[in-house]
Amino acid sequence: MRQIKATKIIKIPKGVTVTVKARRVRVKGPRGVLEKDFRKINVTLEVVKGGKELKAELWFGDRKTTATVRTVTSHIKNMITGVTKGFQYKMRMVYAHFPIGVTVEGDGRDIAIRNFLGEKQVRTVRVSQGVTVERSKDVKDEILLHGNDVDAISQSAANIHCSIRVCDKDIRKFLDGVYVSHSRDQH
Repeated sequence: MRQIKATKIIKIPKGVTVTVKARRVRVKGPRGVLEKDFRKINVTLEVVKGGKELKAELWFGDRKTTATVRTVTSHIKNMITGVTKGFQYKMRMVYAHFPIGVTVEGDGRDIAIRNFLGEKQVRTVRVSQGVTVERSKDVKDEILLHGNDVDAISQSAANIHCSIRVCDKDIRKFLDGVYVSHSRDQH
């Protein structure tokens, strides 16, 4: 059954400006600028109340298409959080016998992973643009990923995790790898 109108409103905090032009959203805040393109999704986006709220509307949508209204507003909320607070992912190195060596290279843009399961191969992973990587000062086998765009940070974490996946072994026994242990917005 079709819903006549689905609407969701986001409050825009002080210090953040949101502009919408042809379903391209640009969010500018104290930490930087993020842009996202929603042209493929049939949702009307407009800034209302003098730039204090953003309204997302969908007319005559079924159950699946009305769900996109919340998806779009969630993405925009993540963009607002990114330009105000930022995001941080913590990743831990897990190993049984061979300690995994992780070094940050190239101005925090590349990660070199050595000695995974005793292999001599060095695996290099390039993190997404806008993401900075550093070793944790408090915890021994931990790396921190910082940035404004949650999509870029989570994709970088997934690339690091998938670069040293255990193949041709029983994954119930060989649990070695780099795993996301914590994800949150920074304060």
